[in-house]
Parts: sequence; C-alpha cells; structure tokens
Amino acid sequence: MKKEYDIIKEVKLLKTMRGYGTELISIYVPAGYQISEEIGKLRQEHSESGNIKSKSTRQNVQGAIDKIIQYLKLYRETPKNGIVVFCGNVSKNQGKTDIELFSIDPPLPLKINIYRCDSTFLVGPIEEMIGSKDMYALVVMDGREATVATLKGSHIQIIKKMNSMVHAKVRKGGQSAARYERVIEESIGEYYTRVSEVVNATFAQNQFKLKGLIIGGPGPTKENFAKSNTLNYQIKVLGIYDTGYTDETGLSEIVEKAADLLAEQEAYQERKVIERFKQELVRGGLATYGYDNTKRALENNQVGVLIVNDELEIHDVTYKCNSCNQVFNKIEFGKERQAKHTDSGNLEIVEEKDAVGDLISMADKNGVETVFVSSESSYGKEFLLGFGGIGAILRYKM
Repeated sequence: MKKEYDIIKEVKLLKTMRGYGTELISIYVPAGYQISEEIGKLRQEHSESGNIKSKSTRQNVQGAIDKIIQYLKLYRETPKNGIVVFCGNVSKNQGKTDIELFSIDPPLPLKINIYRCDSTFLVGPIEEMIGSKDMYALVVMDGREATVATLKGSHIQIIKKMNSMVHAKVRKGGQSAARYERVIEESIGEYYTRVSEVVNATFAQNQFKLKGLIIGGPGPTKENFAKSNTLNYQIKVLGIYDTGYTDETGLSEIVEKAADLLAEQEAYQERKVIERFKQELVRGGLATYGYDNTKRALENNQVGVLIVNDELEIHDVTYKCNSCNQVFNKIEFGKERQAKHTDSGNLEIVEEKDAVGDLISMADKNGVETVFVSSESSYGKEFLLGFGGIGAILRYKM
C-alpha cells in the first residue's frame, strides 16, 4: 500500500500546480510502446512549439520537452505498466523559471498514449487507477464464448477469452436424439466448468481479496452459469446484467450498467471497516486511534488493519535552535508549519519526514492490511474529525 499512498501524495501535489499559460506537459506512454518513437513525437512537438507567440511560454515548453526527452533516454524500453511524466515551469513567481520533472510508475498497465500541454497537469487517468480501493471479477458470456476480466477503478484487464465446445442441437429421432441431448448437456457443463476454473484461479491468485463477481451477457446463459454450482463457494455473485456482446465491448457495457452497484460496494466496504472499528472502541476492545497509539500498536505487532483517511497529513519534523544548536523532533499535523521561536533565536527545520508514509511502510513490512477511507463520505469525515484520521483494528491487546 505504500506505493499507492506515494502516488496519491504525488497526484495531490501535481493538482496544486499551475502554469502561466499552456506550459505544463503531461506524457502517458503505454506498456510496450517504443521509447524511440515517443522521443520522435516529442521532437516534433518541440519543433511545432517554436510557433508559440509568447517568448517565455515558448522557452518554457521547449525546455520542458528537452527535459522529458533526456529523461526518457534513460530507459531502453518502457516499464511493464508504462510510464507517466509531468514536466513544466512550476515557479510561483512569474518572473522566475523553475522547470521540474515528475515521474509516476502506474499501478496498472497503461493503454493510452497521451501528450498534453496545458496550464494544469493531466492527472485524471492516474486518479482513476488509484481511485478505487477494490477489485472485482467480470464475466461476459453466452452459449458460444466467454471473456473473464478484472476491474479496478476504470481499468479492465482481460484474463482469458474462451469458446464453448457445445454441440449444435441435431434431432434424428429416437435414441439418437436423446443421446445428442445428453452430449449437449455434458458439453454445457464442461463449458461452465472451464469458465469457473478461470474465475476461481483469478480469485485464488489474489488471495480471494476480490470483492465479488459480476456476470453479463445476452440470453439466459449467464443466469444458468450463476446457478451451475461450479464457482468456488467463497465467491459472491454481486450482480447479473444483460449485455449485447461477450468481448471487450460487453465488458465496458457491464461496467457501465453496474456503476451504481460498484459505488454501493465501495461505500459498503468503507462503512463496514469504520463500523467495526467503532464497535471495538465502544466495548473497549480491539481498536485504537491517534498517531501515537497507532504507531505504538504497529511497533508491538498488534495491528490487524491500519485505517488512514486519504486527506491526512502528519509530519515528523526535526528542528534545530539557531541559538543553542539544540536538536529535537516534533510531530506536526496539517499542511502548514507553525512559526517557531525561542527566547533567543529561531528554530530551523533540518529534516522533515512523512509520518503517515512511515506507518504504512511499517504495516506493509508486517503484512498488515491498510484501508484508506475517503474524506468525501460521511464515515470518512467522521473518522477524520472524531478520531484524527488514523486508527487501527487490533489483533490482540497488550
């Protein structure tokens, strides 16, 4: 979860940045795309940007493109999920140039190739990848073919496509007709079993942490499959929807039709963990909250689930007194640092660490699940205001 948390922080930072004119560049390079081809496109953009009328904007855009090209030359090939680069003049002083480059390793494979130059960075595609905490399995099928995929956020990853071996119905009368019917029934059963094996394996590979299965397709096959008892008993079928296709188009259809269901599931999972947390607190049981208590529980390996509000900012700041050279640490909450003064001199910040990130790293190291709760939900707001935005469900009490 630390990697996801780092991306969330980076995206928040990028969203605060503004350019003086259209001089902030966003590059999305999909997995498998040739780096040399991307560099060629950037050189073409560099040439075309020479037509920008504003001298400062022209120089900033060309400077950012040059910086991106030099950065991409460090790669022989694109990483397995692709690469995202943001670069531009992010100076808050209009008379000063400060061209900075930011790079993000996407958590899921990119399928888009984008070059955009604007007054803001294009972070939407990355936000979609990290916006959903949960993953689901999808199946779209009819009597002839099926496609199995996973869904996280808006990203659909196809796991496998397969065809049915069901024999066409042939009626020749008497025992022959009955035999053909039996063959068809056996073939249908084998088809359902093959589809279920792929779905079961997908859940198993993800330690059954997928939140459920959504099934779609034209005709009655999808309902019959759901009733076939071939799926692992741990898999919950969340919904069944009519779609016109059984390929990528069908997957997009089912995601669109299940939008309300998915939103409810996201809210349900968040509500469930917060309610469990509150119940444990009320009975004086296995829960704690606040930075110090949560950190202590992690250090003692008591934590079963770490809960973090996605807007929380806590910093471990090291100060030095310029007068007496005394060095000390203080935990600071929020974005703003307080102005610190002593009787005889100012306090200088000599080091600053992300305290929330450190807790998440500790949780990852101990194999502890981290759950992010949103500030946009009522439960997330309550957790932030009432419990400081950080807490834990414990495995045992000391």
